[in-house]
Amino acid sequence: MITIAATVAVSLAVGIAAERRFGTGAQRVARLLLDAMLYVIAPFVTFFSLARLQIGADVGGGIALALVALTLTGVAAHRVARHVLGLSRPGTGALMVATLNANTGFLGLPLVVAVFGRSRLGEAVAFDVLVSAPVLLLGCFGIGAAFGTAAAGGIADRVRAFALRNPVLLAAAAGLLAPDSLAPDSLVHAARIMVMALAPLGFFAVGVTLAAEAEVGTLRVPPRLTRPVAAATVLRLVLAPALLAALALPLISLPAPYLVLAAMPSGINGLVIAHAFGLDLRLCAGAIAWTTSIVLAVGLGIAAVQAVA
Repeated sequence: MITIAATVAVSLAVGIAAERRFGTGAQRVARLLLDAMLYVIAPFVTFFSLARLQIGADVGGGIALALVALTLTGVAAHRVARHVLGLSRPGTGALMVATLNANTGFLGLPLVVAVFGRSRLGEAVAFDVLVSAPVLLLGCFGIGAAFGTAAAGGIADRVRAFALRNPVLLAAAAGLLAPDSLAPDSLVHAARIMVMALAPLGFFAVGVTLAAEAEVGTLRVPPRLTRPVAAATVLRLVLAPALLAALALPLISLPAPYLVLAAMPSGINGLVIAHAFGLDLRLCAGAIAWTTSIVLAVGLGIAAVQAVA
């Protein structure tokens, strides 16, 4: 957890410093990095991760309930955005994406190992692949196409934008259909290494975005807790895991790692989607910064307690 926290902090600081020093040049680099993550790194990682994944017939009640809980959370985010906060369409889409897209990979998996041990890692991976991945690839990209300014037009235009701006979905479909022979060990290993690049690159872009949106001399990290950012934080860290726990209580004994992963912060991919489809970048960046800060603080606290014990 200390390594993860340091990576996030350094990447964020470098992004802020770069924007303050180079201005539009840093913003251009951030946009190029987001494009590289969307069209190169994420599809590569997705294809070679799923091509070797063995999915059994028993998905598990916890996985199904997690999908239901996230669906209800997304509906709540839409209602809050439109009827409580009065956000625009790009703002509404950004709030929904920040709420639904959780960082269950880079932060969630190490945290599960730190709290529960490596014996529970398999449950965490199943959640990451069978819950977070479809919510991201279908739900969040679909929200981007439906609410973003870059996909303006009728239904046909937005469906076209969903397909053309969603290379990760195409990579996921290809990975699930591809035989093992197309995923040699060397490339699978490379994909596992490349996934580690998403966090520093993404948080560099978050830092640039926060610095670009802030007035000179008033930048705060985490940024100012606006009402939309506060709503995204509560929906992501409180409502999503609470709904999962409430749905599971009368039905199954929910695996403990599922609750931890349901309470992970907003994922970096939300910023990629906001950039690709024209959602509210400031809201997405603020939600990522605040939710990540909270989860990292809790994770570091747990690590400190374990170290003392």
